[in-house]
Amino acid sequence: MTSVPHRHDLMAATLRALGVLGGSGSIEEIREKVIELLAVPDEVANLPYKTKRGNVDGRTELEYNLAWARTYLGQMGYLDNSSRGVWSLTAQGADPNALTDLRSKKEQTGAAEIPQPQNDWKQELMKLLCETMHPSAFERLVQRMLRETGFVQVEVTGRTGDGGIDGKGIAKINGILSFHVVFQCKRYTGSVGSTEIRNFRGAMQGRADKGLFITTGYFTREAIREAVRDGASAIDLVDGDKLAEKLKTLGLGVKVEHIESITLEPEWFKTI
Repeated sequence: MTSVPHRHDLMAATLRALGVLGGSGSIEEIREKVIELLAVPDEVANLPYKTKRGNVDGRTELEYNLAWARTYLGQMGYLDNSSRGVWSLTAQGADPNALTDLRSKKEQTGAAEIPQPQNDWKQELMKLLCETMHPSAFERLVQRMLRETGFVQVEVTGRTGDGGIDGKGIAKINGILSFHVVFQCKRYTGSVGSTEIRNFRGAMQGRADKGLFITTGYFTREAIREAVRDGASAIDLVDGDKLAEKLKTLGLGVKVEHIESITLEPEWFKTI
């Protein structure tokens, strides 16, 4: 395999992956299971997604196509998506004949591509973060985001020679447990590899309970495995796609507008 599987194949693999995962799963769990089911090699999973203008927007091509596979499956009634980012099979999606029905739809439509979005806000956001914001402003944005998610005593250090550590804070869990966290935030337009993860881990040794690496780019398969390597301090990863979703959820520079829908109730007037 030298290229990302077609979206129709990714749609079928997504249904299969959710079935194996027990009917529901996070985006990360679905991605990992699809890679396993389709035996996608690392070099293909690491391919960056490029816009029509040739820009890299912080996602891999596989992640981008999986996102639209999930969206299309949702529109077709096979999947539901909760406000917490968990995707689950509907009764239609869990039906044993779902894959057969999906295959039939593919044969009817041929190899037609799934419709492209008219406006991908994530691409515009990554361009703004990488090309417009000053590096120090980006660090302050990360600081604000961490505070909004429950961190306390969040400080941006960013001192030269600090081993790549840009800041630190304390993560509060249910107001009882707390973990000292150091973070690194990088405005990358490409990939973050395992070397960067190892260097960051070396800098955080003896200074925190956990590490957090935030980037506008994406992490290679090797970097993801390195972050959770057995026997080493775990490092949580936030790529460009996850960063965009978090900013949207928190309403930090991303505004979600809901269209008002008005319906008359003639029967109500008869009761007056």
